[in-house]
Amino acid sequence: MAARERHLKGALEQRRQFLGPSFSTHYANPIVVRRGKGAVLFDDRNQGFIDLVNNPAGVGHSHPLPVRAAAAQLARLNTNTRYIYPELADYARQLAKTLPDGLHVCYFVNSGSEANDLALRMARAYTKQDDVVVVDGAYHGHTAEIVKISPYKYNGKGGFPEPATTHTVPIPCMYRGKHRNDANAGAAYAAYAREAVDRIKQQGRKPAAWFCEGMLSTAGYVPLPEGYLADVYASIRAAGGVCVSDEVQSGFGRAGSGKMWGFELQGVVPDIVTMGKPMGNGFPLAAVVTRSEIAQAFANGMEYFNTFGGGPVAMKVGAAVLEAIRVDGILAHVHVVGTYMQEQLRELEAKHRVVGHVRGAGLFIGVELVRDSASREPAPEVADWIVEGARARGVLLGGPCSSCSSCSSLVFRCSCFVPAPFLPSLAHAPTVPHTHTHTRAQERDTVL
Repeated sequence: MAARERHLKGALEQRRQFLGPSFSTHYANPIVVRRGKGAVLFDDRNQGFIDLVNNPAGVGHSHPLPVRAAAAQLARLNTNTRYIYPELADYARQLAKTLPDGLHVCYFVNSGSEANDLALRMARAYTKQDDVVVVDGAYHGHTAEIVKISPYKYNGKGGFPEPATTHTVPIPCMYRGKHRNDANAGAAYAAYAREAVDRIKQQGRKPAAWFCEGMLSTAGYVPLPEGYLADVYASIRAAGGVCVSDEVQSGFGRAGSGKMWGFELQGVVPDIVTMGKPMGNGFPLAAVVTRSEIAQAFANGMEYFNTFGGGPVAMKVGAAVLEAIRVDGILAHVHVVGTYMQEQLRELEAKHRVVGHVRGAGLFIGVELVRDSASREPAPEVADWIVEGARARGVLLGGPCSSCSSCSSLVFRCSCFVPAPFLPSLAHAPTVPHTHTHTRAQERDTVL
């Protein structure tokens, strides 16, 4: 057995011995990573892999600005928000400037799951209601309460029946969805949220919140149809609920078109915004930002305290990420590179029957794999084959089920993306018989 194989086998055995069995690894041949730089990960043999998966490193692996900021502040002071230090309010002010007027009250936490859990508490405190409306296939986090509003989890393996206070609406998909050919598809899909509100009212209650990402990630990398959120927000607010935009995956410049946040593509202003992942460029940093009146309702006498959320190291790292976005011209860069990537991928769509649909915005891109373009039947086996083939060629892809996705570092460059050399030949994609039936999970699982 080669030395590397022995090392990998030993590392996997250590994981099995000391980590819980629910942990997973990427790829049939897992990668032993040693370092990262920009849009590239390097393994234990110093082989580079173009990284189109790890979206927390938004401004690039090991970017010098957040690295230096973390090291310098950690060498000086790291404490909690019960003490007064300028880094906390300074970063809150900078963050609020990236959001629409009125969204300026900040709460800092350590992960997107924690942010969404806190946002749910706020929504319920403000409305005095419990019911939440969500999109099918959504994943908002892993806490006990947030799993209950994450159909991606509770409808999957080890899941449970939909809670009585969770109300799911269909994915507003313009490829396979019921209203894909409607002239006003946004309004047609938004009507499902209005129907959910009506059902809640019929049970003598009102909605507490609408939870939705700025662009749908685990639901299949789906950009929302025009006008969708405006109509949904109107229905939720008319019934007394608040609108939460989960920007954990779609925020901090990924959306393209020069936008900082995914919800901006829809021209709406949420009541609560949650964020995480690229916020600290790999450092555990996340936040909830809301309006004053919601913050006041949440301040019911119970102190909000988070041991590490809002600490000076996290605040300096967050500020450094915002500086990197500005100095490196990330917003404009994402639009240019994302447009180029979609153009290249659409050439594949025109040539290969297994490429059913290319969609996305900015560097939030999904490629739907199908058995054939007529049936649009998901082909998760093809997605797996492409992901493994790309990995063998030094490119890391991922995605839910029958799709391949790019949620790369935002410093990824056009010159890095020429599909032919690093994708396996789609002409030789595995042929899988039609099954004629498929689940919604399989639909999500065919997007790269």
